[in-house]
Amino acid sequence: GGGGVSGMAGGADCTVTCDGDEDATASIINEESDFLSEVLMKVCEERDLPVALKIGAHRGVNPKLLSAGDGVVVADTSVLARLCTRFPKVRFLATFLSRNNQHEACVLASKFRNLHIYGCWWFCNNPSMIQEITTMRIEMLGTAFTAQHSDARVLDQLIYKWSHSRAVIAHVLIEEYTKLCNSGWSLSRKEIRRDVGRLFGKSYEEFMTKSFA
Repeated sequence: GGGGVSGMAGGADCTVTCDGDEDATASIINEESDFLSEVLMKVCEERDLPVALKIGAHRGVNPKLLSAGDGVVVADTSVLARLCTRFPKVRFLATFLSRNNQHEACVLASKFRNLHIYGCWWFCNNPSMIQEITTMRIEMLGTAFTAQHSDARVLDQLIYKWSHSRAVIAHVLIEEYTKLCNSGWSLSRKEIRRDVGRLFGKSYEEFMTKSFA
C-alpha cells in the first residue's frame, strides 16, 4: 500500500526543458495564464480538487539518453508561495526533486494551511536522501506531511521503493522516539500507530478535509 496522495486529480509535472542554458531554473506554472486563474483554479476550488505539483525535473539534460536523459534543477519556491497566497481555498500538494529545495518546502508547508508536501521523488528516492528529508520534515512539521507516495515510471520500482522507504522511515522514527523517551516522555503503542498512520496517508486525508472557510 502507498501514501494517500496517489491517484490525485489536477496533477502537474513541473519541469524545464534543456535548451543549452546551464542557468535555467524550473518553471512551475505560468502565473499570468487565464487558464490558471479562470479555469483550473476555479474548477479546483468549486469541486474541492487538489492541485498536485512535482517540481524540479530538468528534461533532456542529455538528449542522447532519450527518456533516461532527464536531470534535476533547483526550483524557485517563491512561485509556489504566491500560488498558495493567491488561491487560499485551493489545496496544493507538492514534492520537490532537488535536495536544495527541501528545507524551503518545509518552511512553506508550515506557513500555508493549503499546502501539503509529500514523498521523496525520483532522485530523492535514495535511502540517504529519504533519511535526511524525513528527519528534517519531522523536526519542522511533526507528522503533517506524507512521507512517501506510490509513484514510479516503471512499476517494478515500487517493490524496492517501499521496502527501503519503510526501513529508512522506521529508523528515523526510532531515533526521534528515543529522543522523546530520553527527555522523559512516556511513549505508547497508540501514539506510534497514530504517527505512522499519519505519515503514510492519514495526514493527507486530514489535509483534504480541512476547512478553508
